[in-house]
Amino acid sequence: MKRNVLIIGAGGVAQVVAHKCAQNNDLLGDLHIASRTVSKCHDILASVEEKGAMKQEGVFEAHALDALDIPATVALIRKVDAQIVINVGSAFLNMSVMSACIEAGVAYIDTAIHEEPDKICENPPWYANYEWKRREECAAAGVTAILGAGFDPGVVNAYAKLAVDEYFDDVQELDIVDINAGSHGKWFSTNFDPEINFREFTGVVYSWQDSEWKVNQMFEIGKEYDLPVVGKQKAYMSGHDEIHSISQNLKIPNVRFWMGFGERYITVFTVLKNLGLLSEQPVTTAEGLEVVPLKVVKAVLPDPASLAPDYTGKTCIGDFVKGTKDGKEREIFLYNVADHEEAYAEVGSQGISFTAGVPAVAAAILVASGEWDTGDMRNIEQLPPKPFLGVLDRIGLPTYIRDEDGERRLTDWS
Repeated sequence: MKRNVLIIGAGGVAQVVAHKCAQNNDLLGDLHIASRTVSKCHDILASVEEKGAMKQEGVFEAHALDALDIPATVALIRKVDAQIVINVGSAFLNMSVMSACIEAGVAYIDTAIHEEPDKICENPPWYANYEWKRREECAAAGVTAILGAGFDPGVVNAYAKLAVDEYFDDVQELDIVDINAGSHGKWFSTNFDPEINFREFTGVVYSWQDSEWKVNQMFEIGKEYDLPVVGKQKAYMSGHDEIHSISQNLKIPNVRFWMGFGERYITVFTVLKNLGLLSEQPVTTAEGLEVVPLKVVKAVLPDPASLAPDYTGKTCIGDFVKGTKDGKEREIFLYNVADHEEAYAEVGSQGISFTAGVPAVAAAILVASGEWDTGDMRNIEQLPPKPFLGVLDRIGLPTYIRDEDGERRLTDWS
């Protein structure tokens, strides 16, 4: 059984991970959190203490770390005797942190695909550009590397696997829908790191249709969904991490991702993009300063973590799955609904961070128990979904289904 966890990162998702690890420290052992800005780590530890999150007395310490420094990361892993690393720092860190985990021989978990600062929307499937190139390295070292253990990617991948295993004989269509029907009270802000948020949408939209890659433009294709709790919502076909693994691993011929956007977001995004302010490439000002426009935009927008105290409303994220069962066509919707105010009350973060952070802790619990400690690299849909969804049900993200029999919570994870 693996124990002792090192959390890398100190943003809103890291705060959720810290609280949930503390609530399960009887399973996860000593806890540590590291970031370049160690004061943010101390703030998170103060929040954990304030809410009395630790299930039992134990270690929870903060450390300063530049996670791009692989030797320093290896040294910290060994110093604190961590056996599981949860990487919820910037997506630019993934390959460095994974390298450190391989060298140290410890399990690696992340919540999003790796990105390079000067590149966006690389060739599909995206995982083949970085992560999957290191499969043999992980296997040779016997290192468990679980990719994309957030909500999307992550839980939606498990929903897809559950549908394939339990609800269909043949799946033809998977539409992943992510709706945030909450309000943060700011004139404009992104719900997570603005740099990563905007980079998701400045390139082309890749979808997997008729078993091949299709290309569209952002906001080109929209559709209204009538969803549980949040009602009718407009969503747009977008590019997203999970398309690039599910399409290859589950062999579903049509895999698409849809995200909800309000008119204000679309307008602001369009203006910023047309002005060149969302570019990841450096420019030189008249004063001779070299700046990256996207980083300037990030610097002037609110810190997503600051949104949490005033956030109201709910999220609804899930999978519409179409196919056949016993010779008959059917469609189901597997989903979760999260509440921003409830998330803040429990862990001090808003619902978007909550849905991203809780699954990473569920994955860590399964690695610690040995159920997901595979000794190689896996995407979530390559792992048994029921243990994962069962832990999520216990620690705050229940799964619901809407099918021909109505809507209900799923509770049998045996």
